[in-house]
Amino acid sequence: MTAYARRERRLLADLLLRLGPDQPTLCAGWTTRDLAAHLVVRDRRPDAAAGAMIPPLREHGERVRLRTAARPYEEVVGEVRTPPWWSFAGNRLTDEAVNTIEFFVHHEDARRGRPGWEPRVLDPGFEAALWRSVRLTGKLVLRRAGVQVTVTSPGYGSFTVGGNPATTLSGPPGELALYLTGRGAARVSIEGDGLEGVRLGL
Repeated sequence: MTAYARRERRLLADLLLRLGPDQPTLCAGWTTRDLAAHLVVRDRRPDAAAGAMIPPLREHGERVRLRTAARPYEEVVGEVRTPPWWSFAGNRLTDEAVNTIEFFVHHEDARRGRPGWEPRVLDPGFEAALWRSVRLTGKLVLRRAGVQVTVTSPGYGSFTVGGNPATTLSGPPGELALYLTGRGAARVSIEGDGLEGVRLGL
């Protein structure tokens, strides 16, 4: 199996070092330093990372992230590059399942934070891996948002959320991954108005 998650992790760490700590990202209000700190906390502090999903833990998670961000930037990026062996991220059996879409999206968060970017050309195997993640993530996100949509990616397939969708969302798997996780820079096509004003994301 191709280790797409590990490759995206390595490419992101390289990019973070090239950009430096103070560049904008697609994550509202976050610089590259903030993004790197988020990933370190996600890998190494499950008690703090849970704040993204469990509101009572949100303040604790943000305090831990800010402390991490205050450390030397190169040190933090070094920890992004090398996850601990005991985490889901460090386990080869779970890494692809839990990290492929995560690190693709955050790689693009850093790439697309400034004008002048263009989508990367992804190999078909990586697109197929992203599509598998999009099918799972997309259904969760769209059901939570309460919208009825058909999501389609030419060459990879389609799925429908809701009983009578009047909206079709289409694009390459990577662009769909970005859109469904709330990134406005995604290049997708939308037919119908069922997604107008809907806030997506995990």
